[in-house]
Parts: sequence; structure tokens; C-alpha cells
Amino acid sequence: MQAFFAFLPILLVVVLMAALNIGSKKALPAGLAAAVAIGLTYWGMTPQDVFGFAIYGVFRSIDIILIIFGAILILNTLSESGAMSVISDGFKSISDDRRVQVVIIAWMFGAFVEGTAGFGAPAALAAPLLVGLGFPPLAAAVVALIANSTPVAFGAVGVPFLAALDTVAPALSEAGIDAGAFEAGLAFYTALIHAIIGTFVPLLAILLMARFYGSERTFRAAFRDTAGAAPFAVLGGLAFTVPFFVSAQLLSPELPSILGGLIGLGVLIVAARFRVLTPRNRWDFPPSSQKRPTPRGADPIGTSGAGNDSAGAMSLALAWAPYLLIALILVVIRIPEFGLKSLLARPVIRFPDLFATGLVYRLRWAYLPGVVPFALVALLTPILHRTPANRVARAWTASARQVGGAALALAAGIAMVQLMVNSGSNSFGRPSMLTAMAGAMAALAGRGFVMVAPFIGILGSFMSGSNTVSNILFSSLQFETATLLGLSQVVIVSLQVVGGGVGNMICINNIVAVAATVGVVGMEGKIIRRNALPTAVYGLAAAIIGWIIIVM
Repeated sequence: MQAFFAFLPILLVVVLMAALNIGSKKALPAGLAAAVAIGLTYWGMTPQDVFGFAIYGVFRSIDIILIIFGAILILNTLSESGAMSVISDGFKSISDDRRVQVVIIAWMFGAFVEGTAGFGAPAALAAPLLVGLGFPPLAAAVVALIANSTPVAFGAVGVPFLAALDTVAPALSEAGIDAGAFEAGLAFYTALIHAIIGTFVPLLAILLMARFYGSERTFRAAFRDTAGAAPFAVLGGLAFTVPFFVSAQLLSPELPSILGGLIGLGVLIVAARFRVLTPRNRWDFPPSSQKRPTPRGADPIGTSGAGNDSAGAMSLALAWAPYLLIALILVVIRIPEFGLKSLLARPVIRFPDLFATGLVYRLRWAYLPGVVPFALVALLTPILHRTPANRVARAWTASARQVGGAALALAAGIAMVQLMVNSGSNSFGRPSMLTAMAGAMAALAGRGFVMVAPFIGILGSFMSGSNTVSNILFSSLQFETATLLGLSQVVIVSLQVVGGGVGNMICINNIVAVAATVGVVGMEGKIIRRNALPTAVYGLAAAIIGWIIIVM
């Protein structure tokens, strides 16, 4: 009975989002309301505790909201300055082989955008670029979403990873586990699992593109068409996953996807220019499939750059300069030896003992990447690109508007999780809601739970549209279940983070956004069906790797 009532808030969110197609802005507040009601009644919590824990969760959401705002702001600033239009044109001159274009644009450029912005931007940027090069709109949407998987765990300057770490922090303290050691282990296993599978994601994207959109549309023909591009696809995979894995171990969780995408882009552009491992024979879509509909609604973000006269004269290097500056600043401020990391962490806004719960919220605003470097670079970019003041204002206004909806959903989601995590403080002597859920899942799955863990993360992203929200919802549950089963908590939580990234291939929010940008609104179900196979393959492979790690 405890497990039933504990599951109700999350079950409600799942039903509202996955079955009834209600957005996270409504579903997550509904889940919070359910958790409040259950906490006050069946769990016997005091109103002061319920309110205090929920408000603490709202405060905790500020960190993530500021990062999201900064990530969206820099993207909108580059769009208004015309830089994204210049970057788009630069890709068109590299190669006319569709397989090479998938590896460079959908996989590597998408990975870099994921590292710096995330939150649906990579696929929404890469897919229209591919359509502009002559891809069928559905093919562009499918491959862009498949490619937007491996980089997501450390995307948006590490937000999903940091959200998982932040969510399990109270459990680490209670269990006496060193937070620094857990963070290092979580970064290692998350990066390792993603790197092993992600090396072959470009190859998988090309295979499915050839299967569904080639001239013969059979797996036999698709394998033949993919074979010629296999060396370049694997090179593309390694060019990202090697620096991705290394930076996850040596630097910080904000950098793996940024550096992997940036370094990988340089490697692939040089390789394509000098025809290193590129296909001998050019592959293209059949002429009948190359339709270029006008996207419905506004131009996709970051691709128009209309109205800025300086965009036409902007060099490719100048267009890329803000992104390069972001990467450089992040490296400098996150490496302790430079001394800036501790300096930026010092300014703190502190709220002690919120509503007598004993919880303390600390906002290290200067240390958040949404402020430094994103907001800082967003202020410098208009000077660098000579952007008119009205366009700068529009970028800031649009960013505030875009983050508004996400802020409500995130605040409600984190408040719900914090209430459930701390619900052990009650008059009935019940365990926390998370502990009750974990106990039920442990009893049902046993030690085979490792095979389920990544699919819980996938489910979270599918229903919420976000690896971050998935990690907020389920990281504590995964940790508690692993603890009860005697499994490695760090490996199980890493499978949650990995699964949340994989779920981006089929998450409703991303699919709706991509379908709108390439003009195939109404065909979202077809995209989900096409991407269900690579999602399942990736999730199963992650589970197998996790099982091997645990039993070794």
C-alpha cells in the first residue's frame, strides 16, 4: 500500500504526459499537487514540512533555470546577429555525400550544440540544415534525433548530469558516501557507457537513413549503402567519444559534449576536405524523395539571421568566435589550477533553515555557467558582430519567454522530488516515498534490475522531453533501489543518466519541435516509430554494459 501511494504522483505525471499528451507545464504541477496531498494524508506529514520541502525544491530549481536561460540566450543572440546563418552556409561547402553530411551536421554539429545549449536545440538546428541541403524532411528529422543521444548526458553545460548528482545528494549524505568520489564515478561510468555505444551511433543513423529513405528501402541494400561510409562514420564516432570520455575524467561535467563536439568538428571537417576515409562513391536520395517544404510557422531558431546587414559580410571564423570563447572560458574557469574556479564559487546567496526544515539553499550565482560564460558572452557578442540594439533586445526577450515555461515545469518537478525524498519526516513512522517505491521495485526485479534501469531513464525523457527532468524524477529512485538490492549505486544511477539521454530520440517535445521546423507537422507518430528501434538497441546495449560492469 505504501508503494502504491508513493508511485501515484509519478504515475499521474506519466499518464498525463505519455497517454494524454499533456505538457510538462501542467503535468508536473499536477504531480506536485498529488505528492502534497499524499504527504499530508497517508504519509502524515505536517503542513510546515510539506510546504518547506516543496519550497526548498523550488529554490533548488533556480540553479538549473539560470543555466537554461544562458544557454537559450546565446543561441538566440547568435541567431539575431546572423552568425547561425553563416555557420549553416559553411557546412554546405564541405561534402555533397549525404552520409558524410549526416556525420558532420546531425552527429557532430548537433553534439556541439547539445553541449552548449541542449533542451531540443540540436535536432531543431541540425534538421533544417539538412533539409536545406536536400534531405527529405522526415529523413532529416529522424537522423537528427538519433544523433542527439550520446551527447545529452553532459549537454547544456552538464545540466542533466548535475541534476542527477544534485538529486541524489541527500541520499549520499545519509549513506555516508563521499560526494566527490560518487561524482567522479558517475562521470566515469556515464561517459564510458555512452562512449562505447556512441562510437557507432553515426553508423546506425546512416544505416536507418538508407533503409527507410534509400532507393531500394531494404536492410540488405541499406547495409551495402552504409558499408562505403562506415570508416568515416566510425571516425566521426571516435572523434567525438574519445575527447568526450577524456574530458569527463580530467576536467568537469560541463565540458565533455562541448569539447567532444568542437574537437570532433575540426577533425571531421579536415578529414572531409582531404577525403580521409570518405566514401569513394557518392550516395544520394532518390529524386522523388527530395522535397523541400516550407516549414510551418516561424523560421527555425538559429537559421535565419534575417535583418542583420552585417551577417552577409561576417566571416565563418567571426561567426564561430562566441562558441569558441565559451569553450575557452569554461576550460579556464573549471580547471582548479587557474584559480578562477574557487574565486567564482565564493559569491553566495544563502537561505538557511527554510521553514524550520533544517535545509539550507545556497545560490553560487557567479559559478553557474548560465551567468559565466553564457550571459557574459551574450553581452559581448553584439559588440563583436555589430548587432543592432533592437535585435539584442529581441534575443533577451525571446529567451526570457522561452525559459518561462520550462521554469514552471522544472520548479514543480524538483519540488515534487524533494518532497518525496524528504517524506520520511512524518508522524506515522513511514519510510520516504522514494524508499517505499525502491523497495517495491527491488522486490519485483531483484538483481535483474540493472536491465531495467536505463529504460526507466528513457521513459522519463519520453514523457517529459528532457534528460534533466528524467534525472530529477528518477535518480533518487534508482539510487534507493540499488541500495536495497546491494547493487552499485553509481552504476545504476549512471544507467539512469544514460537512459535519459537515449530517450531524446523519441521524446515528444523534441519530435514536435523538429517536425515543426522541417514542415512535417502531423507525422510525429511516424518519427517515433522509426526511432523506436535505435532507442531500444541503445538502451539494451547500455543495460548489458552495466550488467558486465557490476558482475566483474
